[in-house]
Amino acid sequence: MVSTQYADGRQEKRVENYTKFWQKDLGQEGDVDNQNRVESYTDVVNGIQATTTGATELYEYGWAQSFHFSRFYKGEAFAASLARHEHYLAAQMSLRPGMRVLDVGCGVGGPAREIARFADVNIVGLNNNDFQIQRARKYTKKAGLEDQVSFAKGDFMKLSEQFGENSFDAVYAIEATVHAPTWEGVYGEIMKVLKPGGVFGVYEWCMTDTWDPSIPAHKELAHAIEFGNGIPEMRHLNKARAAMTNVGFTIEHEEDLAERPDEVPWYYPLEGDILKAQTAWDYFTVWRMSWSGKLVSHTAIKLMEMVGLLPKGTHDVGESLKVAADALVKGGQTKLFTPMYLAICRKPALSES
Repeated sequence: MVSTQYADGRQEKRVENYTKFWQKDLGQEGDVDNQNRVESYTDVVNGIQATTTGATELYEYGWAQSFHFSRFYKGEAFAASLARHEHYLAAQMSLRPGMRVLDVGCGVGGPAREIARFADVNIVGLNNNDFQIQRARKYTKKAGLEDQVSFAKGDFMKLSEQFGENSFDAVYAIEATVHAPTWEGVYGEIMKVLKPGGVFGVYEWCMTDTWDPSIPAHKELAHAIEFGNGIPEMRHLNKARAAMTNVGFTIEHEEDLAERPDEVPWYYPLEGDILKAQTAWDYFTVWRMSWSGKLVSHTAIKLMEMVGLLPKGTHDVGESLKVAADALVKGGQTKLFTPMYLAICRKPALSES
């Protein structure tokens, strides 16, 4: 069967097949299912992206142009929190004017533009989604940052093949490398493209030290997070740490920022309680995850799929996003999951290697 190719880059067959990578009952997931997703990671990731491509504009309206979580101060606006999270990473990496920096998994370029302004660095954003790259370039041109921020389509498992070794002063990844089939693979590629002495900073999605896969409820939670976010396999935080050192990085600083005693939790926008909105502008961000917001958005998606404006299967993937949102909140509340394990790593200098 030929897959319909949409003008914005979506492929109908890819969307329709996305949910087939998981058991209908997530409690029945086994090692074979995990291995299948790991081996087919590009199809898993592109399946969820094919759907989010169609809804990218609405997603941006609700979540700005930075597709990641962040910590909140009491009364802090959503957009301010996102920017502060990005600034914190840049500061921890000690980014300096004129550095050449790679953003691995750049989305529509929100963090790249923010960090470029904040640290006065030159950034190349990498993404494997044509539609998001188009939007990233559009927003960057509008911001007047075309000479400072550029974008390239590519596979983060083949960075050295695309950019060559020792090409960047610094590399960062914000909630992106969890989509890799192995952390050693993607971290190893990041190591290769970094110059000797270069720095790598990452906000990683992990299951925490509290998570125990031998407990059925814990394992099912991890599968629910995978299911709605196009992740081949959720892994333990200690595996991320081990992968960094295994490929040769020295970890200079690490912390799970979700463990900070914040009055406002990182997952509050997903709870759908508009009474918790920190500012008036944030009401829509919170409302879209409420029961009424979900009803409106998913009814609209179903109707658009029926009339052919969205690929077949988009509604099913949209339903998986609801599963994911609930799982992320539960993971945050139980401290079994974190979207913000921060690690600052250094590639050995020539004299050390």
